[in-house]
Amino acid sequence: MLPDLSSARAMLDELLLARIDERHMHFCAKEGMLPSDMPEANSFQKTDLIHGAEVGMLIGGIAGLLAGGLWLIFPPQGMEMRIVAVLLSAIGGSLFGSWASAKAAKAIPSSSLKPFMADIEDGKVLLMVDVPFKRIAEIQQLVRNRHPEIRFGGVDPHVPVFS
Repeated sequence: MLPDLSSARAMLDELLLARIDERHMHFCAKEGMLPSDMPEANSFQKTDLIHGAEVGMLIGGIAGLLAGGLWLIFPPQGMEMRIVAVLLSAIGGSLFGSWASAKAAKAIPSSSLKPFMADIEDGKVLLMVDVPFKRIAEIQQLVRNRHPEIRFGGVDPHVPVFS
């Protein structure tokens, strides 16, 4: 958590010098506070989109599997249903569940950001940095040495592998 915008700007410069690409940094601040040249957190970081898609995929897959099972037990007149129909139902249910759930979850603020929301509303800036696990200690030490006013909020081990 950065105390203000000037600290956020300084931290952006320091991380760029530490060879962390700008696309791996995500700033979250009060609406309209960040200048356009600073990388703002996107909907993946600000909402429960990923979690919603995962839950929807699981529930949709189970529902599709049950629907496919019902097709096997009670086949429509004149149609041969086999295991392929069950698998296709499960895959279709997973895809639909994932899509529908992600669409709904995009409107829900991220539960991981809940502890930081009060500080963000007070004008502080949250910085999220995606770095390999082996570089976490190095980056924390760099930040601690150059900016003692910054407060660390923790490490999230679940980072989607998108580059």
